[in-house]
Amino acid sequence: MAATEDFSPVLPGDAPSDYERYLRTEELLALQKGPGEMAHRDELLFQTVHQSTELWLKLATFEVEAAIGHLGARELAAALRLLRRAHLCLRLLTEQLDMLEQMSPWEYQEIRRVLGHGSGFDSPGWRGLRAAAPKLESEFQALIAEAGLGVVELYVQGRDHEELYQLAEHMIELDERLTLWRIRHFKVVERIIGGDVVGTQGTPVELLEGLVHRKFFPDLWRARTRLTELAKESD
Repeated sequence: MAATEDFSPVLPGDAPSDYERYLRTEELLALQKGPGEMAHRDELLFQTVHQSTELWLKLATFEVEAAIGHLGARELAAALRLLRRAHLCLRLLTEQLDMLEQMSPWEYQEIRRVLGHGSGFDSPGWRGLRAAAPKLESEFQALIAEAGLGVVELYVQGRDHEELYQLAEHMIELDERLTLWRIRHFKVVERIIGGDVVGTQGTPVELLEGLVHRKFFPDLWRARTRLTELAKESD
């Protein structure tokens, strides 16, 4: 009779399986309020969305920072691969905002009372991504300068500088996905608490609408306008 294979855990820890030990599920699943602590049952939904958002932002920042390192070493293909991951992180955290709209606007007020001064403006994930963006921009500008190009020239001659062109497009994709998140977030907030109210840190909700127009890489956006002007000049 064949011996039964032993799948008992081998990783360090007290959890009953290696799956739980590796992912640290006991700690992870203890980070949300339990039923006896909740001001409203939808606190679990609210915390799940926001905690997972921080994880996706942590990963996005990690990938962007690694991409910056590859650019510094002039390893463009590796940088492009990691920037694609960051795009996907931002897409996923934008899509999960749909969950917040499952809350009743009236019942959400019960959750709002226990948030203190908690605000998305204090998100460590967004702080990390905002800090990484100028470094990415700096490496990009250094690379195109080495090639003797400006941003507009890069687009005009793009097929002669394929990796640099793709880098520019990956950066504007990152910027666009950040804008799409801001738009979606503003509409979720407006749908739940209204557009003419003040947030948890005394910030008017309408300020979120204004942030929609902020850009991480404005030179890449201005280049589009200049390209259109050049095309008209050549007609």
